[in-house]
Amino acid sequence: MGRMDELTEGLAGYVRAVAQQVGVPPEGTEYEVSDTVTAYLALGEDTERDLMLVWSDVHGWSVAVETAPFETPVVLAHLGHPLVPPPRVVARFVADVLAGRPGGPEPTAKGNRQALAVRLRPYSTPR
Repeated sequence: MGRMDELTEGLAGYVRAVAQQVGVPPEGTEYEVSDTVTAYLALGEDTERDLMLVWSDVHGWSVAVETAPFETPVVLAHLGHPLVPPPRVVARFVADVLAGRPGGPEPTAKGNRQALAVRLRPYSTPR
């Protein structure tokens, strides 16, 4: 299996695990491995705002509000490090943000795809 396939499979499994913990159905999730590695989970509406949980290989998890299409979402809170926390930690972060608690500082990682693939490996589904 190539490094890209390993990364994609690990990310897919990780997104499924996080979505299950957060209560987001599979059709409310997206992920992509291209020049960036990203994931999106639709959290639904909160007082007429579309909320989303987003992840990137550079900034990790954050809760954001969708604005108009093609505009950058407004980030409400960042989870912070580690970049790939256990799904239950992400679910607790979402619950905390929805309860009005502040998040952490925006983390920045160097984007090492090989290290990321290793961190995501436990979430890969065997073929």
